[in-house]
Amino acid sequence: MPSPPFRADHVGSLLRPDNVHKARVTYRADVLGPHGFSTCSELKAIENEAIKKMVAIQEGAGLPAVTDGEMRRSFWHYDFMGALTGLELVERDTGVQFHGMNLRPIFPTITGRLDFPDNHPMLNHFRYLASVSNAQPKISIPGPSACHFRTETDDIVPPEYEDPDVLFDDLAKTYNKAVHAFYDAGCRYLQMDDIFFAYLCDPKHRAEKQSQGMDPDWLISKYAATMHDAISDRPEDMIIAMHLCRGNFQSTWAAEGAYDPAADAVFNQTGIDVYFMEYDSNRAGGLEPLRLLPRGKKRVLPGFITTKTPELESVDDLIRRFDEASKYADIDQLGIAPQCGFASTEEGNRLTQDDQKRKLELVVKTAEVIWGGVT
Repeated sequence: MPSPPFRADHVGSLLRPDNVHKARVTYRADVLGPHGFSTCSELKAIENEAIKKMVAIQEGAGLPAVTDGEMRRSFWHYDFMGALTGLELVERDTGVQFHGMNLRPIFPTITGRLDFPDNHPMLNHFRYLASVSNAQPKISIPGPSACHFRTETDDIVPPEYEDPDVLFDDLAKTYNKAVHAFYDAGCRYLQMDDIFFAYLCDPKHRAEKQSQGMDPDWLISKYAATMHDAISDRPEDMIIAMHLCRGNFQSTWAAEGAYDPAADAVFNQTGIDVYFMEYDSNRAGGLEPLRLLPRGKKRVLPGFITTKTPELESVDDLIRRFDEASKYADIDQLGIAPQCGFASTEEGNRLTQDDQKRKLELVVKTAEVIWGGVT
């Protein structure tokens, strides 16, 4: 089995089939556990079959790494976070503002000292994926910053966390425990969706954090240090990726701004191996921040292919984008992936299963044209 990093890859989430949507509606009221995960054998069986089909689609497209499409999740982040010790999810009146719409009104609250439990449900999610795939199994989880960025100061209850250094130290320890737990479960390719580095490049979000008494550049530095401390002792045969984007909810977005304020921290202070970076619109800015990628084994997969719309990009246009990117980073340190998942929440983006399949096939085709293969 080839080992990452790969030339062709994808972020992780996939459109839920209709039967999964219907089953989650049917069973939601009575049998979804406190973190959104099913406790119902009927729903689990439906999810299992959907995962097998999603794996077959990915392998059929020629992708060297596969995910479970996040079939068991409602959100890309809250399901994982809600199963951490010391973190609880609450429902409020109005959700996070995206462009033209609001996210469902779920918010994290930190009610106790943070920890990663030995029985976290996503460990078994990974084990099931590995049991039904022939390609490299990958699981995506939210990065440490997700537990802080979306949590209001008043929702951080433990008095110890009045000192932010104590909070970030516990976050690093929690995620370090998660890294080793996934490794012990057989995971050799773990992805951290740490999108809030990109949010902190948006003047609007920077101003919001400043109004809360936080320096956005200090936050970028703390988030990078927390990630570094969480993964620095990972085993040598474990690859850890990071995904950055500006929001992805039913094809809408929540942030904009070039990567410049965060690029040095992301590339040179986190210790990450592979970077999935949104680059499908002008909201992501230019490619110049790629010049800060250190030479060596690290790899960036610029997301020139969008998951937000069904229109299929042309290989010629993608080649031109990579010609431009290679002015700032060695082409041998680049690969290709879509800019984000196809369904960061269970609602999914505004395209079809066939559109999704064509996009995944385009990832593979482009890698074969530019690099002669997907690995």
